[in-house]
Amino acid sequence: MTLEDRKLEVLRAIVEDYISTEEPVGSKALAERHNLGVSPATIRNDMALLEEEGYIAQPHTSAGRVPTDKGYRLFVDRLASLKPLSGAERRAIASFLEGAVDLDDVLHRTVRLLAQLTRQVAVVQYPTLARSTVRHVEVVHLAPTRLMLVLITDTGRVEQRVVELPAVVSENLVAELRATLNTTLRERRLADAPEIVTGLPDASGPQLRPVLTTLTSVLLETLVERPEERVVLGGTANLTRSALDFPGTIRPVLEALEEQVVLLRLIGEVQSPSRVLVRIGEENPYEGLRSTSVVTVGYGHGEQVLGGLGVLGPTRMDYAGTMSSVAAVARYIGQILGTR
Repeated sequence: MTLEDRKLEVLRAIVEDYISTEEPVGSKALAERHNLGVSPATIRNDMALLEEEGYIAQPHTSAGRVPTDKGYRLFVDRLASLKPLSGAERRAIASFLEGAVDLDDVLHRTVRLLAQLTRQVAVVQYPTLARSTVRHVEVVHLAPTRLMLVLITDTGRVEQRVVELPAVVSENLVAELRATLNTTLRERRLADAPEIVTGLPDASGPQLRPVLTTLTSVLLETLVERPEERVVLGGTANLTRSALDFPGTIRPVLEALEEQVVLLRLIGEVQSPSRVLVRIGEENPYEGLRSTSVVTVGYGHGEQVLGGLGVLGPTRMDYAGTMSSVAAVARYIGQILGTR
């Protein structure tokens, strides 16, 4: 084993011990707990080199060492494989998520499940409208001059708006309107729908044109991606498990979690359902989250990302287990939404 290989083994052992014990790790403990094949004196030398290179640090005199953000980053980058989930865990995930009745239920179950599996804060983004397709447009006649417009996407997301009309409309006109909207919009990507919707009034007959003109503005407002995309958050209480993870104060983390835009940006960077992203400590762009690590992945059909999900917790995190859980749950959500 080369010096570099041995140093990596020592770093891996320090990370694993610190995650499990919450205590700074010394050379004697490493020699006793891990079969590193070298003496405690050699381990001490390797630890001195790792400290010099910024991978571990000594929190106070006479203490063992703890990993730095740089050390965690090297550890995560060198993870040969994620921790496999047991058959029981996989079956539990499948049965829990498959029992969901609609999209809202799927995502709320997902947040609870992720928080329980990882013992961290879980965040799940609703499928973004721009990446979805139209499954159905329903028009409900509420009153002589009032309609409800319901847009249902392939992911099960439902957007509805009540529309006040300039004149009375008949049931026959409403049926014609419903048929026109579904003929032109069904199975079309929402990203392409605004252009189609804009041309609808001019392409329709004189009876339908005034109603479609009113509906067009409402449809465009519904279809165009808006900043208030939604996320579901759960497991915040998990942050309080250990005061050692946040020795100053946990307040900046909690304040950041209250900002919807911060949460969306955290998980909005995902580009693929097959690649798990890990941001560690100072790598997080938000100052309030620099004592945390964020593990995210996309979910969707094949390589098409519909949204993102992830967990947030202290940098002292079981990275292999957390990354496995996040990836597994994302796969199940993709499968469930793909069959609805």
